[in-house]
Amino acid sequence: MTIVDTEKSPTTSGGDRVPLTSWLAVVTMAVGTFALVTVESLPVGLLPLVGGDLHVSEGTAGLMVTVPGLVASVTAPLLPVAIGRLDRRVALIGLITLMVLANGLSAVASDFTVLLGARFLIGISIGGFWSLAAGLAVRLVPDRFVPRAMSVVFGGATAANVLGVPAGTLIGGLADWRTAFVAAGALGLLVLVGLLFLLPSMPARQVVQLRTLPQQFRHPVVRAGVIATFLLVGGHFAAFTFVSPVLRTVSGIGEGAIGPLLLGFGVAGILGNFLAGAAAEQNVRATIVTLSVLLTAVLAVFPLAGRTPVGGTLLLLGWGLAFGGVPVGVQTWILKAAPDSAEAATALNTSVYNLAIALGALLGGVVATGLGTSAVLTAGALFALLTVLAVRSAPRA
Repeated sequence: MTIVDTEKSPTTSGGDRVPLTSWLAVVTMAVGTFALVTVESLPVGLLPLVGGDLHVSEGTAGLMVTVPGLVASVTAPLLPVAIGRLDRRVALIGLITLMVLANGLSAVASDFTVLLGARFLIGISIGGFWSLAAGLAVRLVPDRFVPRAMSVVFGGATAANVLGVPAGTLIGGLADWRTAFVAAGALGLLVLVGLLFLLPSMPARQVVQLRTLPQQFRHPVVRAGVIATFLLVGGHFAAFTFVSPVLRTVSGIGEGAIGPLLLGFGVAGILGNFLAGAAAEQNVRATIVTLSVLLTAVLAVFPLAGRTPVGGTLLLLGWGLAFGGVPVGVQTWILKAAPDSAEAATALNTSVYNLAIALGALLGGVVATGLGTSAVLTAGALFALLTVLAVRSAPRA
């Protein structure tokens, strides 16, 4: 791997003082992740409206979610290779600009083909931004504040699942689906302004070559981290994709209460994100093991202890708390283990994360069809348990 050394940012020398503008830049990138995750999932609540307006079935309209996810999984590892020595500040600004333009195109799309093309561009923006943002955020703060910066950046994504998608769905219901995309684009414009004024020049510290991506698997901790991402995210989505029928059939919770409970799940996830970030400052490996054990326990006992509305609610909140800390915990572990390969390792992990979402949901569908809805909980628990073994067997970073 070719490494290009550049001058070290004054905030990464290990000191205790962090300029306010550096934290504001980190927050801006968090708002960027919030905007992108919101845009990625926005069509979930708008499928009937889009399908009716553009005369496609809801199943076909669902491609608006599938396409950007798949594109992001490919873009994440390839974009750092494609941009070479380009200043990372310029790259982030370009990616957010692409997101704004794609949302504008979505809002004026006259047919579904145009809309799907806009969603393809969204996928490029999502994969590229994620592959760069985490590695850049840690360059803005001293080493001891890295977990905290990670928790802020990933907190934006977690918050999007709580506030972003419901807000977009509400806008679509009150106005129309095109207005929802306009609102998402407007949020992207705010992020663009923040990046222009707050993010300093970020010269490339490494030139990522295509062959360096699979080489990351040679690093035992990076390999274990990527495996942990695949297992935890895949297992989570295998079960969470069917959380609504699980809450209804296992816990006896009415349809009207599921929305507020999922909001509670998201709030617990935000809390878990920041708790994991604080814990990772002390011992990141132990943090990941603890999260994996907690997720294993919650999913394993859910079919038994979650048979009442109260039990199901408590376990759902525990589920959110555990999974909310996964992204920041694993990404921090990887960055600490391979600081000189941050972009390549982060790109690989981002790609696996998006791939795990798709494959996890697919696995959940197979399990639910063949063994019943509650069986997806057991599948998720097994994946989380395998994560414990994978992390414990890895050498210390």
